[in-house]
Amino acid sequence: MNENGLETRWGAHLCGDGSAVFGLWAPAVEDLRLRWGERSESGMNRRDDGWFEIKTDKLAAGMPYQFVLPDGMAVPDPASRAQLGDVHGPSLLTDSAFEWKTPLWKGRPWEGAVIYELHPGTFSPEGDFDGVRRRLDHLADCGFTAIELMPVAQFSGDRGWGYDGVLPYCPHRTYGGAAALKRLVDAAHERGLMMMLDVVYNHFGPDGNYLHLYAPRFFDEQRRTPWGPAIRFDEPAVRAFFLDNAIYWLEEFRFDGLRLDAIDRIEDGDGVSILEEMAERVRAYFLDRHIHLTTEDERNIVALHRRDGEGRPSLFTAEWNDDIHHAAHCIATAEDTGYYEAFADDPVGHLARGLAEGFCFQGESYAPWDGKPRGVPSAGQPPSAFIDFLQNHDQIGNRAFGERLTVLADARSVELLTAVLALNPQVPLFFMGEEFGETRPFLFFTDFHGVLAKAVAEGRRCEFGAFSQFAGEAAGRIPDPNALSTFENSCLDWERMETEAGHRRLRLFRRLLAIRREQIAPHLAGMPSMRGKAARAGESAFAVAWEMTGARLLMAANFGSHEAETAERPDGDEAIYESGAGVADAVEAGRIPAQSVAVFLAEGSGKQDDERS
Repeated sequence: MNENGLETRWGAHLCGDGSAVFGLWAPAVEDLRLRWGERSESGMNRRDDGWFEIKTDKLAAGMPYQFVLPDGMAVPDPASRAQLGDVHGPSLLTDSAFEWKTPLWKGRPWEGAVIYELHPGTFSPEGDFDGVRRRLDHLADCGFTAIELMPVAQFSGDRGWGYDGVLPYCPHRTYGGAAALKRLVDAAHERGLMMMLDVVYNHFGPDGNYLHLYAPRFFDEQRRTPWGPAIRFDEPAVRAFFLDNAIYWLEEFRFDGLRLDAIDRIEDGDGVSILEEMAERVRAYFLDRHIHLTTEDERNIVALHRRDGEGRPSLFTAEWNDDIHHAAHCIATAEDTGYYEAFADDPVGHLARGLAEGFCFQGESYAPWDGKPRGVPSAGQPPSAFIDFLQNHDQIGNRAFGERLTVLADARSVELLTAVLALNPQVPLFFMGEEFGETRPFLFFTDFHGVLAKAVAEGRRCEFGAFSQFAGEAAGRIPDPNALSTFENSCLDWERMETEAGHRRLRLFRRLLAIRREQIAPHLAGMPSMRGKAARAGESAFAVAWEMTGARLLMAANFGSHEAETAERPDGDEAIYESGAGVADAVEAGRIPAQSVAVFLAEGSGKQDDERS
C-alpha cells in the first residue's frame, strides 16, 4: 500500500487535485526514475514488493513520459493509455473525459446478438475508427446487432491483425486513438448496436515489450507457449495487470463485452483461475449493464459457461464454436486436410450434431494423428453459449492465400449454409464483407522490419511446408506478411456491394436476419439448454428440431444433388424460410429437395419454459 493507504496500480492516473500518480512493478531493479518533457526526471519510491510509485503535479494531460532504468534506458509505460509515436517511444498522460451522447445505454440481451467481426484497418478506405463509424448505418440496416473489433491495443508498426499487441491498455494511434474509439462506441450505441472487443491475454507481441528488462517474473520460463515463455498469472502484480485491463475497456470505453483470445493457452496454477476471477469481477462491477464475455478455446469445454438458477451466465457468456465451422467448411469445399480431416468422414452428420447439441466432438477421439479425446457433453448448454460462423479472421487469414468461402465454394452451397447459420438458435457471427459476398482475401499481414520481418515471413512459409502444393519454390508464392500489398489486398472492396451480385447477397442477409430478429430471437430468452434432436435423411441431408421458449423450431437441409426422404415433418408449423419455391411444401410431404433449406416455427409448442439445466 502507498502512503495514502491505496494499492499501487499499473500506469498513470490523473488525480482530482491536478496531480498525477505513476505506478510500475519493476522488481528486478532497485532504482527507477520518471522522465517527462525534454529531460526532466524525478526518482520514484520503491516498495519491498517491487512496486514503484510517484505522485507529482509537474505533468498535465497530453504530456509525454517514460520510465528510466538504472542503465539509463528509457521505456514506455506497459499500461500506457496513449503513445506519442510508436511502441518504443514515450507514453502520454491522458484525461479520460468524454461527453457521451448515450450515457444511459445499458446494452442489449445476448439472445438477440448477431455479430459482425471486423478489422478496423481494412474495413473502410479510411482504415480507422472513424471509417467504421461512418458505416454503422449500413451494418444496422443489414440486421447486425453487435460489432466485434479485432484487437486494437497498440502493436509494433501501423499494420497488423492486432494479436501481437504489446501495450494492452492503448488504442492504436493508427486507428485514431482513444477519442476516436469512444466516438465509434457512442455512435454504435446511438443505433442500438452492441460493441465487443477482442482482447489478448495469453502473450505479448515480439517487438516493443520491455517487461522482461525490469520484471522478468512477469513470465514463467519453465512453461512455453507458441509465442515464448508463458505469462505468470499467479504473480499478484501480473494478475492485477490483466484483471484491471478487462474492467478498463468495459468502463472507460463502454464496450458491451470482450472476446478473450485462445484461453486454452492461459495457465495459472492452483486456486481460482485468472479467467474465473476476471469474469466474477466483471459481473460484480457492472451490475446495471448487459455485459457479455466470450472465449476462444480449442478444448470444447463448458465449465466456464455455466448458468445460474435464472439462466444468466455465472462467468462467461459464450464460446466460439469451431466445430460448426469445420463441418460446414467440409460440406462447402470437400477439403479434408489439417483439422478438416476430423470432420471429412461425415461433415453433414457432424454439422447436424453440432446444431442440435453444441459441439460436434464431445469426448470422442478428435483426429487420426493424435487419437486424443476432444470436448465434453454440451447438449445441456443453452444455444446462447455457442457462437457459430462460416468465416472469421482466423479461418480465412490462416490459409496461405487468405481465400474467403465465396471463392472456395459454389454460390448455392454458401447461400444454404448462410441460412443454416442465421436461422439456428445458436449465436451467429459473420466476418466483414460477407453481407455483400466479398471475394477479396483476408491475408495475414504485419509491419515488422529487419531481422524480425524476415523471420516472420520465413515462419509463415514454413507453416505450410507440410502441404505438397507449397513445397520448394512454390512456397515463394505465399504473400509476404510485411509487404504493403499484402495489407492493401486485404481491404474490403466496397464497390462490390453496388454490383448485382452484391445487391442480391444483401437482400438475402436482410431477409435472413429479419426472420431471426422477428420470429426466432423472441423465443431464445430463457431457453435453458440446446436439447435439439437431429435426424439424418440420407448421406447429405438432415432435419433438426429445437424446443424453444414457447415455440418449436424445425430446420431441414439437404446439401446433396438428390432429393432425400425425412421422417421429421412439420406438424402445424409455419414455414418462415425456404431457399426456393416449393421447398417447404416438399418437406411437409416428407421430402427434402436437393440443395435446399427450409425452416418452420410452431408457436406455443415449446416445452422448455419452466426447465433449467
